[in-house]
Amino acid sequence: MPPNPRPIPRFVADSTQEGIPHGRFAERLGEEFRKACDGIGDLPAGIELPAEVDWFPERSWGGRVWVPCTARAQGPEGALELFGRVSYVQPPGDEPSEFQVQADFTDVLAEDNPGWKIDLNDEVIGRWRGENGRAGAVTLVWGRPLVQGAVAATAELELETVDQELVSNGRFTLLALDALEGYGDPVYMEVKLWNRRAQELARESLYA
Repeated sequence: MPPNPRPIPRFVADSTQEGIPHGRFAERLGEEFRKACDGIGDLPAGIELPAEVDWFPERSWGGRVWVPCTARAQGPEGALELFGRVSYVQPPGDEPSEFQVQADFTDVLAEDNPGWKIDLNDEVIGRWRGENGRAGAVTLVWGRPLVQGAVAATAELELETVDQELVSNGRFTLLALDALEGYGDPVYMEVKLWNRRAQELARESLYA
């Protein structure tokens, strides 16, 4: 076969191994996330941090495990969604350590947008560099299907699948390249949902 004109990495992350955190470990992650929420500088006054955090399936990349999350909070002006991720290092047979946390919030909620088919969050967690200045953003994406029947999610770059995962308990996590540079016009990730018959149910750009 001839050389690939766009030799980008695909399926860069390990598939989820443990799924959605639960039990005491979920409590530990929740403590770390709430600490980060306390440090959000522009969080509106009077917001009560939630006791419950919704975790998404973990993915591993770059020597770290990445666990995204969302949580609802109530304040004087109404509901907000807190979102972010906890990452950590876990050598085989050892305990998690070196926790790092990112947290933010939004007042743009799925229930206020009935036209949405996917509720998405994303964070750039690294960078890939190719030849001759070509590059891309390694991006963690987590979300919930807002349509019935979704069993899998994919990340695509111009119809080329670069990651895929099953939907678990109504949640999914993807980790793939986004915002490719150096291949002409920038190429952006599109997230798609699929049913059991491999029929597309929904698609969404991170830039919609």
